[in-house]
Amino acid sequence: QVQLVESGGGWVQAGGSLRLSCAASGSTSSINTMGWYRQTPGKQRELVAETKEGGSTNYADSVKGRFTISGDNGKNTVTLQMTSLKPEDTAVYYCSALLYAGRRHWGQGSQVTVAS
Repeated sequence: QVQLVESGGGWVQAGGSLRLSCAASGSTSSINTMGWYRQTPGKQRELVAETKEGGSTNYADSVKGRFTISGDNGKNTVTLQMTSLKPEDTAVYYCSALLYAGRRHWGQGSQVTVAS
């Protein structure tokens, strides 16, 4: 089992910055990929960014150049630095941990609101 605890997020005006952090505990050696997804009402949860063991990263086109994901395997944490935020970035953001066995765990969700 893996537990994910998120922190950060909140409210910011367009053009501002926010940071999300996620701390993993439990069977963290079984984690292959950690990342962030987001979801707005009535829409499917979508990938924002992810980082795999070994350091490779992947970003949604809509956030490339504005968001940066970083992982600290020693501390089992992953951080999403969000800059140049836009109103369309408003969503609930979820930390995700994908295990080698294929199971995915989710954090509790963090609200990010970007005011225009």
